Amino acid sequence: MEFNWWSVTVACASILLGSYAFVFKILRKLNGWYYEFMLGKKQYPLPPGDMGWPLVGNLFAFTKAFKSEDPDSFVNNLVSRYGIGGIYKVHLFGVLPSSYARRRWSELLTNSSIEEHKWLRRLTTAPIVGHNRLAVYFDCIEDIIINSVEEWASMNEPIELLNELKEVSFKIIIRIFLGFNNDSTIATVAYLFSIVKDAVMSFPVNVPGRKEEIIKTRPSSLKRLNLKDIKQMTYLAKVIDETLRKTNLLFGMFREAKADVNINGYVKPKGWKVLSFARAVHLDPQYHLNPQQFNPSRWDDYNVKTSSFFPFGIGSRLCPGMDLGKLEISIFLHYFLLNYKLERVDPECPITCFPAPKPTDNCLTKVVKVTYHST
Repeated sequence: MEFNWWSVTVACASILLGSYAFVFKILRKLNGWYYEFMLGKKQYPLPPGDMGWPLVGNLFAFTKAFKSEDPDSFVNNLVSRYGIGGIYKVHLFGVLPSSYARRRWSELLTNSSIEEHKWLRRLTTAPIVGHNRLAVYFDCIEDIIINSVEEWASMNEPIELLNELKEVSFKIIIRIFLGFNNDSTIATVAYLFSIVKDAVMSFPVNVPGRKEEIIKTRPSSLKRLNLKDIKQMTYLAKVIDETLRKTNLLFGMFREAKADVNINGYVKPKGWKVLSFARAVHLDPQYHLNPQQFNPSRWDDYNVKTSSFFPFGIGSRLCPGMDLGKLEISIFLHYFLLNYKLERVDPECPITCFPAPKPTDNCLTKVVKVTYHST
């Protein structure tokens, strides 16, 4: 009798486990079946991929990856399961994006901008596109950066460097577009912006500072920078590009297919979203050798393809502040690396990568002014 009861118990457990596994598989496939049924018969098959659970889709897996220090695990999982084809179907944020994670994302669909977008772009880009136009604001940008860093160094307590850098950017933008520098206005705009997107760039990389040869060749009467100096900082430009490649401000960019599109033998249905994972492209060894290594020298004589490096977007939606952003970074790093150093309160602070990479303490730091003695 004991043996029979034991056998029955084992049999029931096996049945329950088997039923659970069966139900689990069915639930995991329901989402994909539903959307395939709704699409009907197409000339080409849908891309490979996993549509996740009903309603929530892949959101849990995506959030878990991007809130960890290994955000690339989400895309890497798709690659390991479905190959390196570069296009996969997933279900995120209540919509249906297909991630074309490897190359030529701009070729996924033709994107015709609406007139409002064209008008707004012309309005916003006029003062800030190209170094010749930015030269008008060069002294203003330089003053704001120098005064801000000096103020940080004079404080007796640590600052949240990311938030302070964000405020510097707002001061510059407001000065360019509105013509004044009012602290209350800056605070208001900064607050509104934080509601739209609470993210700003930070990178846990110690950029080596050194005295520029640029300084040695410049007349002693010239104490400030100019655009010519910036253009001569070739290594600094490589550091900036490498930081943008490895840090990845945007985890991806959305578009919507206006019609059925055939891509590599797969259909991209009308109305589905295209999500291009910039991280997957920038950290792809096919385009960037040893992608996890921070190596500014990789940009030596490197003619990178537009489709394999797009930190500011691409096409009609290219960020209009690209030139301004790079100019701000160049001026800031020049003065900071020559005259200051950082003392992190918690150098081991964990990094979160959603919606953009940053330390969870917003880079709580003490800024210390450094004096160099000539020998």
